[in-house]
Amino acid sequence: MSGARMVWIDMEMSGLDPERERILEIAAIVTDGDLEVVAEGPEIVVHQPESVLEAMDDWNKTHHGASGLIERVRASTVSEEEAEARILEFLAAHVAPRTAPLAGNSVHQDRRFLARYMPQLEAFLHYRIVDVSTVKELCGRWYPDAYRGRPNKKNVHRALDDIRESIEELRYYRSAIFR
Repeated sequence: MSGARMVWIDMEMSGLDPERERILEIAAIVTDGDLEVVAEGPEIVVHQPESVLEAMDDWNKTHHGASGLIERVRASTVSEEEAEARILEFLAAHVAPRTAPLAGNSVHQDRRFLARYMPQLEAFLHYRIVDVSTVKELCGRWYPDAYRGRPNKKNVHRALDDIRESIEELRYYRSAIFR
């Protein structure tokens, strides 16, 4: 399975509840099974109405404001549907439908938003996920010395940067605990 590709997706959202909050940004990278980047996809800022931005909690307003994402969301003309189509077009050039697992940190949360707002993209992905957060949790419990040596997060809270960090983090765990 070392050659089997993985689809890394990260999104920035206006909150954590897909029934109330929306997608602000989405990015994708495809890697092979050895975590080498096959292709880097688009990083797309999605337009949302002012009501969505005003309804964000303080954490989201602070972090997305500091990163400049809120202003980029206001300026964007890209809808969720257009963003979904662009990501699907990118993925279709690199993986067959329903063959590549979704990978990332706490990626189950991203999948909930995909199911709600980008169902065609969610259906394109394999049902399995590779969640780096799970590996991190287990490493902290079973390999505390390796856990202490993990890469530090930069906490940029931009989709493409977060994907790159997640790939690097999984590379670290592979070398530190999956020998």
